[in-house]
Amino acid sequence: MDWGCREVAILLEHRSEQLKHMAGDSLNQLPRVLEMSLQYVKRFSRFTNQDSIKQVREVLSRYQMTEFELAVLGNLCPETVEEATSIVPSLKMAGRTYDDEAIEKMLNDLLMIKKFD
Repeated sequence: MDWGCREVAILLEHRSEQLKHMAGDSLNQLPRVLEMSLQYVKRFSRFTNQDSIKQVREVLSRYQMTEFELAVLGNLCPETVEEATSIVPSLKMAGRTYDDEAIEKMLNDLLMIKKFD
């Protein structure tokens, strides 16, 4: 599952370096769409290193969420239970085992990863 902006940024940075090397280090040689995509994902990257990304995946995977839920929570990093459930209403669907306390613990775990990122 490839959902993190930072993961995409790492891949695009690698490809950008390859292209710059092949073009003799001329930034003007990069395809415009690659340059714009790289700027976009850097702007929205919540986490800056691969270890943090792995930790986020581990934390969120404990909660048996769908890929969509993981992507939204991992990218947007809501800070409150209300914010999390408003952007991912399925967290509160009948039959789910997430109460406010479980969601708050998950959000606190994400916040701790972000603090040490």
